[in-house]
Amino acid sequence: MSVTDAEATGASAQAAPAVLTPRLRLVLVLLLAAQFMLAVDFSILNVALPVIGQGLGFSLAHLQWIATAFALCAAGFTLLFGRIADLFGRRRLFLAGLVVLAAASLGGGLAQSPEALITARVFQGLATAAVTPAGLSLLTTSFPEGPLREKALGLNGALMSAGFTTGAILGGLLTDLLSWRWAFFINVPVALAVLFVTPAVIRESRPDERPRLDLPGAVSVTLGLLSVVLGLTQAGEHGWGSPAALLPLAVGVVLLLVFGAVERKVSAPLVPLGVLGKRSVAWGNVAGLIAFLTETSLVFLLTLYLQEVLGFSPLAAGLSFGVLGIGTVVGGSVAPRVIGRIGSKATLVSGGILQTVFTAALLGLGDHRSSMWLLLIATFAGGVGNMLVIVGFMVTATSGLADHEQGLATGLATMTQQIGITMGTPIMSAVATAAMTGAGAAAVLHGLKTAVAVNAAVVLLGVATSAVFLRGARSSAR
Repeated sequence: MSVTDAEATGASAQAAPAVLTPRLRLVLVLLLAAQFMLAVDFSILNVALPVIGQGLGFSLAHLQWIATAFALCAAGFTLLFGRIADLFGRRRLFLAGLVVLAAASLGGGLAQSPEALITARVFQGLATAAVTPAGLSLLTTSFPEGPLREKALGLNGALMSAGFTTGAILGGLLTDLLSWRWAFFINVPVALAVLFVTPAVIRESRPDERPRLDLPGAVSVTLGLLSVVLGLTQAGEHGWGSPAALLPLAVGVVLLLVFGAVERKVSAPLVPLGVLGKRSVAWGNVAGLIAFLTETSLVFLLTLYLQEVLGFSPLAAGLSFGVLGIGTVVGGSVAPRVIGRIGSKATLVSGGILQTVFTAALLGLGDHRSSMWLLLIATFAGGVGNMLVIVGFMVTATSGLADHEQGLATGLATMTQQIGITMGTPIMSAVATAAMTGAGAAAVLHGLKTAVAVNAAVVLLGVATSAVFLRGARSSAR
């Protein structure tokens, strides 16, 4: 690009439309439909895993690879694909990812063996790693900094979080009423519809000059992220002290250190250290990591509470999270107005405090179904707070950067989201299991309450980091 970051950002702001035009509305609908579909994919198979295992002959030990194969690729390749989107065209990568997603979903639905299903999940994960940052960067470059971008990111965040909850509900309904295969098939018509309309509505977005791809950096960061995510998923199954967890985690840390050393030396780094040095990018992503880690793992803990303590069926437990989904939609809807009034940093802090208070309120849950009123109120209000943090994180982590860096910024934000979702469950599962000092519902409840307390403390830590380290960072309040 021939302009500086400040000039590019200023030019975008001057050209920013004041209202949503019909074309921008269609752009928003298309990109949100794709992001919602990808969010649903994260959780739609959770309820169906035992049924899939029985149908295809998965051993109990290998069943977790249905989720792990997806998570590894979705988290490990997202930063690389985010940068590729910047270099070779965001719309081009977005469309290519949708083609792969549709084909992989069709293949997963038709799978007749464990190997075929795992292969389909790998390609679904790769498609997610491509479509998510490309779609987000198309969103941020279509809606320059200001109220419209904040509104678009608010809706995007709300639908992504609601999609995670919807996936759990939809997976149960499809498995009970039709077949687990429909959890795959449902992606195909949505992907094809977005694929068909996108070329006529969304313009290509890429830099005027194409720098060389930092291959050593790409290889080291991708392998490093794959190793870290593998270690985290293995920790959830084998424990944090097991060689299966410690070895890949150690390898991942070494590779990420190598990546940092490479980025200091190459002329066209995959992740320019100047971008990572921006407080808004670095600490905004920390806030986002904590937000995704805590809320998705809280859903896991409450799922165990509903089934193991209160005796709910998987479908009834999934439906109970509908209130949480409503809370995230409300939070995403009001977040742009809150950011416009008090700024993104204050929104991160206030949303985190709200989430902390209502997560801590769940310590009052008991072993009777009369506790449901507390669970529903707390998950609704906590969902609102969590969504304020997520939208605040997205606005903070993508602000103050030129258009040619938006793929990188959204790639980092997407990586943060994927790793947060992946880390949360094994960490909180380990905490809960360690605190279960006996058998029966009482022991389970004690372990879950311990994990909920840790969850609330981690949210509070996120509030503190935002309050302290985002001081002086650029705010979008007007």
